[in-house]
Amino acid sequence: MSSLNHPILEQSFAIIDQEIGEHNFSPTEYAIVQRVIHSTADFEFKHLIRFSPGAIAAAIAALQQGVPIVTDVGMVEKGIAGMVAKTFNNPLICAVEQAGVALGGKTRTETGLLECWQKFPQGIFVFGNAPTALLALCTELKNAFVSPALVIGAPVGFVSVVESKAVLAQTPVPQIRVEGRKGGSPVASAILNALIVLAWENANG
Repeated sequence: MSSLNHPILEQSFAIIDQEIGEHNFSPTEYAIVQRVIHSTADFEFKHLIRFSPGAIAAAIAALQQGVPIVTDVGMVEKGIAGMVAKTFNNPLICAVEQAGVALGGKTRTETGLLECWQKFPQGIFVFGNAPTALLALCTELKNAFVSPALVIGAPVGFVSVVESKAVLAQTPVPQIRVEGRKGGSPVASAILNALIVLAWENANG
């Protein structure tokens, strides 16, 4: 495994390997699921994470090419900043920080996300908190001529969360999503960090 991982993290991964039981994940899918379980201590994510065909390969290529990474909130940005800085140094943009005020009928995160979509339509979009922003992106993608390299759909909570993930599932965009109400900034960060490790290993043999 990559030297990007701390020895204690490797010990945790070994425990997860012992306890996870049978599964049908590919090695790259498992690397992502493993890191999510590590970040949450919740083995239910084994049954909740979905990968669209080719999503991991698309994400790895995009990370290696230095595409911008757009997060919905600051906690996700902080959760991946260290790994980004140690590897490909992709531009990191936090959607909520791009909007001084919310547009009418929209949240600040949704407003900032739409601005980011205009600027970085082929970026990687990571949602750990804001289902309204995820819904807004999916609406834009219906008539878009370009597609993000990847959408990570892992908002958490009770209002619009399940609905936003269902809409994402019907959107033809490379995606990794967490079904149901679970998710959150640590989960979204773990998915992206796992992808960064995979991309780094791929680039460095």
